Formats: sequence, C-alpha cells, structure tokens
Amino acid sequence: MRKWVLSGILASEETYLSHLEALLLPMKPLKAAATTSQPVLTSQQIETIFFKVPELYEIHKEFYDGLFPRVQQWSHQQRVGDLFQKLASQLGVYRAFVDNYGVAMEMAEKCCQANAQFAEISENLRARSNKDAKDPTTKNSLETLLYKPVDRVTRSTLVLHDLLKHTPASHPDHPLLQDALRISQNFLSSINEEITPRRQSMTVKKGEHRQLLKDSFMVELVEGARKLRHVFLFTDLLLCTKLKKQSGGKTQQYDCKWYIPLTDLSFQMVDESEAVPNIPLVPDEELDALKIKISQIKSDIQREKRANKGSKTTERLKKKLSEQESLLLLMSPSMAFRVHSRNGKSYTFLISSDYERAEWRENIREQQKKCFKSFSLTSVELQMLTNSCVKLQTVHSIPLTINKEDDESPGLYGFLNVIVHSATGFKQSSNLYCTLEVDSFGYFVNKAKTRVYRDTAEPNWNEEFEIELEGSQTLRILCYEKCYNKTKIPKEDGESTDRLMGKGQVQLDPQALQDRDWQRTVIAMNGIEVKLSVKFNSREFSLKRMPSRKQTGVFGVKIAVVTKRERSKVPYIVRQCVEEIERRGMEEVGIYRVSGVATDIQALKAAFDVNNKDVSVMMSEMDVNAIAGTLKLYFRELPEPLFTDEFYPNFAEGIALSDPVAKESCMLNLLLSLPEANLLTFLFLLDHLKRVAEKEAVNKMSLHNLATVFGPTLLRPSEKESKLPANPSQPITMTDSWSLEVMSQVQVLLYFLQLEAIPAPDSKRQSILFSTEV
Repeated sequence: MRKWVLSGILASEETYLSHLEALLLPMKPLKAAATTSQPVLTSQQIETIFFKVPELYEIHKEFYDGLFPRVQQWSHQQRVGDLFQKLASQLGVYRAFVDNYGVAMEMAEKCCQANAQFAEISENLRARSNKDAKDPTTKNSLETLLYKPVDRVTRSTLVLHDLLKHTPASHPDHPLLQDALRISQNFLSSINEEITPRRQSMTVKKGEHRQLLKDSFMVELVEGARKLRHVFLFTDLLLCTKLKKQSGGKTQQYDCKWYIPLTDLSFQMVDESEAVPNIPLVPDEELDALKIKISQIKSDIQREKRANKGSKTTERLKKKLSEQESLLLLMSPSMAFRVHSRNGKSYTFLISSDYERAEWRENIREQQKKCFKSFSLTSVELQMLTNSCVKLQTVHSIPLTINKEDDESPGLYGFLNVIVHSATGFKQSSNLYCTLEVDSFGYFVNKAKTRVYRDTAEPNWNEEFEIELEGSQTLRILCYEKCYNKTKIPKEDGESTDRLMGKGQVQLDPQALQDRDWQRTVIAMNGIEVKLSVKFNSREFSLKRMPSRKQTGVFGVKIAVVTKRERSKVPYIVRQCVEEIERRGMEEVGIYRVSGVATDIQALKAAFDVNNKDVSVMMSEMDVNAIAGTLKLYFRELPEPLFTDEFYPNFAEGIALSDPVAKESCMLNLLLSLPEANLLTFLFLLDHLKRVAEKEAVNKMSLHNLATVFGPTLLRPSEKESKLPANPSQPITMTDSWSLEVMSQVQVLLYFLQLEAIPAPDSKRQSILFSTEV
C-alpha cells in the first residue's frame, strides 16, 4: 500500500512539474525581451506575474528526483520521511506565492488587455502530458496554471494523510511524516484564514515580499543571564522575540526584543584577547543531575499511566517534567553565536552545537547576497511583523520531550558504538578530524572527537567510540580542518580557528539497529563522504548509578573499602592516573576539561576494575585526556562523594561565612573531620591540581577552571538536600539557589586550592606525601 500511495504521488508530481515548466517556458524569452527597445512586459511585471515559480519548480524537482529512485528500489524498510519533511519545511515559498497570487492575477489581466502578444502567449501555454496520452502536450491558459500551486497546497496534507495511514507506527518514517503533516496542517489553516494584518505585514513597500525562512528557540545571553528566545529569520531581517506568558487564553503571542536588517548584520570577528564574554557555564555534573531527575519523572509518569491512576498526579508530574526540561534547555548550550548590527550593537546566543551555528550562518549569508537596502520598521510595522510570527512559526513549541505525542518514537537508550573509518572528496591535503554528536534531552551534545589526521586528502582514522544514548534519534558528524597557524584565520565568535569543512547526519533507526551487528554507512556532506560503522547495544536505562555488584572492583565501591583491600592510603587508580598526567599531560590544553575517547575510558575502567597488571602499559599508550576522564569518572561514580553526604551542608555553610578567620577555622576543622581515606585522597589530589594550575599559561587551566571541573564532582548534595528551583520560567540569575549550590561547590574546592598550606596532622600529611607505601 505504501508503494502504491507513493507511486500515485510520483505521478501527480510529474504532472505538477510539467505545469510549472509550462509557466517557466515563456518566462525566459519575456525576460530577454524586457531589456530590448520593444519589451512585451517590463521586468517588474514579469517578476510579479511569475513570482516564486522558479523556486517552486526547484523544490519539487529535488523532491521528485529524491523519491523516484527510492520507489524504484522498493522494500518495506525503504525510508522516504526525510523527503516529505524537507518538502514541508519549504512551505514558506508557497506562503509567498499565495500572498502574491491576487496581485499576480490582477497584473496578468491588465497586461493581457494592454498587449495582444502577451494575451496570445497566455492563452496557449503547453504542458507535457503523461506518457500514454495521444497528444504529448496539453494547452493551458496562464490563469489555469497559476492556480496550480494554490491547489497543490491544499492537496499536500491529503497525500500525507494517506501515506501516514499506511505507515506502521513502528516504522522510522512515522515520526517524520507526522512532523511534515503537522507543519502542512498549520500552514494550511493559516492560509485559509485570510487575515489582513498578516497579509500587510508580509508585503513590504514596492511589492517586495517578506518571507519566513527559518525559526527556532534559542538561548540569548543578556547581561550574564540566559533567556529563552524564539528567533525568526526572514528574507530581509533577523527578528528576536520572546514568547509571552499565557493568561487563560490558548493563543500564543510574541514580544519583539530586537531586529537587524540583513544588510546591517555581520558575524563579529573577535580579538583573541577578548575572545568570549563571560559565558556562565554549568558543569556537566549538574546537567547530569538534571537529566537523572528528568528520567525519574518520566518513569513516574509511565508508572502512573500503567496504574491508570487519577490524571491529577500525571498532570502534576507533567508540569514538573516541563519545568525541569525547560531548565535543562536553558542551562545546556555554551557555544557562542554572535551577531553584530551596523549600529554598533552585538547580541550573543548560546547554541549546543556547531552544526546549528553553521546552519544559521549559511542561511543568513545566502540570503544576504539578495539584500541590498537597509531600512527601519515603524513601531506599527514591527508590531504587525511580530504578530504575524504566531501564524508563520514552523517550530511551535520548545523542543521538549513533554511536547511530543505519545506515539512518537521515544528514541534509543543504551550505547552506540561508532567507528569513524575514512573520508574522501577533499580538494587538497590538510589536517583533518571529525566530531560526533547525538541528540539528548531535546538538544545536541558533542560526544567524541577523532585524532587529527595530518597532511592528507584521504584521512583513515579507523577510530572507535562508545557513545551513551539518552533518547537519541539522530547521529551527526562534523568534519574540520585543523588550523595550526592561528594568524591565518580571523577568529569568529571566539570559537576555535578550525574550519568546518562539512556536516551531515544519519537517523538512528531502532529497527535497523536491533540486530546488534555492525552496519556500515556513508554520510555525504557538500562533496565530502565519510564512512562509518555503527552498532547499538540497548540496556535498561538505569536512573541511578548502581554501586558495583562485585566488591572486587574499584568503580562504584566505597573509597575506604578499596584502600583497605589494597592496603594503601590512596586508591591505586588515583595514584596511577595522577602519575601519568604529571608525566605527560601537564601542558595539554584543557586537561580535565576536554573529554577523552569513550572507548579508552571504558577500557581503562574495566582494566582497573579487574586489577589488570598491564594497566600502566595501556595508560602509557593512551591519549592523556582519556586518563583524565577516567579519574573524573572514578570520583563521579563513588557511591558517596569524596566530601561525604554528611558533611556537605556544613561545607556549604562554612564557605558562606564572611569573617575570614572564622571561615578558615571552620573549613579546616571540617576537612580534618573527613574519614581518613577521603582526607588523604583529597590532599593527594589537591597537591596535583595545584601543580596543574602552575602551568596555566600553557594548559589554560587556572585554579578556578579546575575548581569548576572538580567541585561538583567531589561535593554533591544528597538527593534529599538538592535545591533545584521550582519554577524555571523565572530568569536564572546567580541568586537562584540552584546556581548558588553549584557556585558554593566550586568555591569550597577553590578555597582549599588557594590556601597556602593545609596544616593537616603531621602524621597524616607526612605519611601521605612522603611514605614509600603511596
């Protein structure tokens, strides 16, 4: 049935393309004649009558060319949803066509009356008939053909309905087709309600037309605070709005925050010295805690549904989930995307991924080629434009899982092994590497990075990574050229000077990945092809870390149990990792901040857990970031943080004391009250971190940076104590208890890092730092 429906769609696409071709056929000679002394029509008249027809033809030609081979090589696993989703995302061109339709018909009528030659042409437009017809061309009038796109819009939703009806819910196409249908229906309902303000706001002076190209929710950095915005890119301007709070009524409304005409917009080049304004970063550990909380609420909702209990509890949980997800969405992104206006103002967005940043830049730059005039909108025009956003938006709700339909794919939970094999298609030799990203909790996260393959046009990385999936549906790959000569490329947005060569993505199909075998795939990106293999292992998504079941391991086992078993003062794993980092990692830029290869970390974790005698040999051959990652993972997976659940609230209170003498006395007494294994391990780590910070000029890791990385790992409140804000719609400022909690964890560690010396009892201090046992 799916094939039958799709064959019907192909046939109607063929007819529609022939109608658009028939419209385009006279357009070229008319344009050529327009520049002569005897024009049939002026350029302006041609532009008005045939407005957006070439663009419509290109969109449908691309769709037809994509669909035809897939239907030819049919199997019930064949996927077509991406083509329909892309087609739906380009409906903005139809909006412009429909808005102009009345004007075009009026102009065509006037021109026919004024010019007999054009009247003759417009009555005898010939479209190709289908293959079986006796007459290979059919005569149509201009009026009939100009109505075809209007008619097409209303039919597109019917076609999608049919296809969706015969696509099983488990098929990977199902969510994509649902999304395409949703966009088409919203579009259709806005076309049908011919609302005057919208029509006016879309028509700029002199018959030019403003059309929406792209919109999405983004986080804006405003005076150090993160604010959620809905950003709209129109054909001539970038508009930043805020979704108004709803009071009773269901209809959304937007407030305009600012706009920049595209002719006045540039991407700010940033000096190395002032590269990034202070972006308030949230440590990964805090984001992890938030994710765990979200996962717990989700499982509570599922449990409530299964038990068929009253919907009040479910509604309460859903509200809670929405709050936590909104908070995560607000706190996660940390990559700056800056736009600069000719009037001197700059605006900073925070994005999760270079993929989106590159996409926005490409779209804006492409459109800027067509924009030549600056302008300013009156307050009435701006109000009209902002009001029109409600009708025009393609992204209707914040990308939270709470907004997904129940029957939409929940994504994959488990581990995805990815081997990045090789890449081809580069024009010249350069230093190349790839990064991998997956979607997680509504946004994309960078999960892995290959090594740099130097001086080649055909890199062969053959590197394997293990990526944890948290409801993921898409794997992205970004390919970069490593630019070692920093003077060559001006820094943009304070980002790395590395050049993005290409980007692509692949949908993670649960059915295809279920058999747990390696599957090879090729991702094409602007002329470059990257070869990958992927394999998926699902697991029951555990909400809390399970302590190690075998008490012989070291991960997830109490620190005192490990030191007692090893007859050591400080766990062997801590000593080994620190020793290796001090041997060759002290000058590594971003040591402890940059992630290591996941498979290396897992391999090291397994080796330490089984007390593998070859672990030191393994470490000597591994990337130093993987060793740093293993050490962080060890502390993060302790059943109880190093500073203990019991003492955590006291440390948080001690650091808040304003009298420096009282603070020092309190903090030192608390530290010395820690269990011996915890204290000695902390002192050992502390000395190491101070030595790392001594090399700050090279490794860019200050005491504060190290405290930011390790603070929330070594000090975490127990779940009972955690004080996350109840209402994330309040602006997140540094006064919120949640931010204060993270800050106080960082401050506690920073306090000890900055102390000249810690007068620990001599016996403990001497034994740890100078004993041959260590």
